[in-house]
Amino acid sequence: MSQSMLNFVFIGVTFAVYIVIAVRSRAGSTKEYYTAGGGVSSFANGMATAADWMSAATFISMAGAVAMSGYDASRFLMGWTGGFVLLTILMVPFLRKFGKATVPDFIGDRYYSKWARGVAVICAIFICMTYIMGQMRGVGVVFSQLFGIGIPAGVVVGAAIVFFYAGIGGMKGITYTQVAQYCVMAFAYTIPAVFIAIMITNQPVPQLGLIGNYSLNGESVPFFEKLDRINAELGFQEYTTGKLSMVNMFCITAALMCGTAGLPHVIVRFFTVKSVQAVRNSACWTLVFIAVIYLTAPAIGAFARLNLIEELHDTPYVEAPAWLQEFEATGQMAWVDKNGDGKIQYFGPAKSEFGVNTVFLGPQPVYPDYDAPEGQRQGEHGERLLANKADLTNPNELWFGNDIMVMANPSMAGLPMWVVSLLMAGCIAAALSTAAGLLLVLSTSISHDLMKKIVKPELSDREEVNYARGASFVALAVAAYFGINPPSAFIAQTVAFAFGLAASSFFPTLLIGIFSKRMNKLGAISGMLAGMVFTSSYIVYFQFLGGTKEQMLFGISSEGIGFVGMLINFAVAFLVRPFGGEPPKEVQEMVEQIHIPSGAGEASHH
Repeated sequence: MSQSMLNFVFIGVTFAVYIVIAVRSRAGSTKEYYTAGGGVSSFANGMATAADWMSAATFISMAGAVAMSGYDASRFLMGWTGGFVLLTILMVPFLRKFGKATVPDFIGDRYYSKWARGVAVICAIFICMTYIMGQMRGVGVVFSQLFGIGIPAGVVVGAAIVFFYAGIGGMKGITYTQVAQYCVMAFAYTIPAVFIAIMITNQPVPQLGLIGNYSLNGESVPFFEKLDRINAELGFQEYTTGKLSMVNMFCITAALMCGTAGLPHVIVRFFTVKSVQAVRNSACWTLVFIAVIYLTAPAIGAFARLNLIEELHDTPYVEAPAWLQEFEATGQMAWVDKNGDGKIQYFGPAKSEFGVNTVFLGPQPVYPDYDAPEGQRQGEHGERLLANKADLTNPNELWFGNDIMVMANPSMAGLPMWVVSLLMAGCIAAALSTAAGLLLVLSTSISHDLMKKIVKPELSDREEVNYARGASFVALAVAAYFGINPPSAFIAQTVAFAFGLAASSFFPTLLIGIFSKRMNKLGAISGMLAGMVFTSSYIVYFQFLGGTKEQMLFGISSEGIGFVGMLINFAVAFLVRPFGGEPPKEVQEMVEQIHIPSGAGEASHH
């Protein structure tokens, strides 16, 4: 059986399972559509939350970031896992005891204001739309490689599938679909890592292989020493050293951490269990399931980095492995023979007089007809560089996106075809599971919090669900557009912007609402708006309006500015609070009530 046929079998079987589960678990009421009826077990919800959490950015892009950036990419690992601990301790037990279906629901009631609810809806839409762009990009990357089509067509195919099972099943449908998707992801991520660890380090446990010895070609040296040496020889920085400033590294990590604790699509998952105690149990299971993949990602990234260099650098193009042509055909890799020797040269910025970025992070390359020697491929980026072919100040001849490293890893290591197919199925499961969760939050924010609670309170349950499905369609269409034309070709970077927006808007507002009974609506609304406007303006300026590195505030990049936005939110909220009077007595009592342990199980049902 060919690789493409095997891919179709794996993908077809997993899709059939997802769709059957979604149809059998379809929502029959608004409660089932929003919170799966509140009766999901802690174990199942833990697995579903882990699947919701492990997006395309985690599954596809995080290990790619580790492969290319080494130490610097640890910001994703530390930020995302640390944030989940914050979420578990500071947020979800109290929000679950409050007993509302959505984050804007809590904010609207806690700050006794339709305006507060409206601002929260806008924040939720901003966050989820930014996040879902990254998922649609991930879907497009995988489908383009799977079907041999362009990324735009892959995005459209993925969007249609997500709309089908998320729109029909609601939270009840996607919860049990995500349980199946987690199982696929866990096997798809760990099995290739085990194979490659055994091949490179003679260790069956990838994490032990990472800190063990490289043991190929008669060598036996510490794995990281081998990787550092190869990187340095080719002009890249050493794998175990970082180039981000301490301030920027801290701010990015903190923004990812606090953003995680403010993500509405993760918070709402804990509204699906039976009680506050079940929330805590579910959070423990979630951390266990997340650890399976997060502890494997550094090993996958490092193995992929080594395999890429050893497989391609200084290899004659006519002898290059078949997988290179497959990725070239879909525009995810590009090679240009600058020196005419017919070999693939992969060099880093230190080999270039101008320090040109050697990683391809632009639009997907197109291969024009070229008067080039037989067997040589020339991308549009190569065409531009070859206009002055004699200038070899940047000798790098290979371009690719970080996001294909995980998908290429089994092929680079020469693993069996079924492992490649399993990985493809896992990549798609990761992107679809998170996209579905985000889509649900988007649609419920519009249908429940905007239409039902603000615009048309007389809406029936059926009309409310219909509005949710309509909102899903519109949101997916917009997300698909930005998946095709993303603000960053690097999925994890696009998703990091969503975390910055969550950190600067929801995290402070929820935290203050839970722990300060004196915060009033004026302070909360002012803080949310200030944090959101500052962070989104900064991101737009530096991503779309040509802002330069020299103009950055204290050298903080767009990925980390959410931390500053969060501090602004806190500061504005407390500065404005004295002008808004005391909150109503019932609101202050409500805040006190959610901190009382006794009777928590009964309170969660009100």
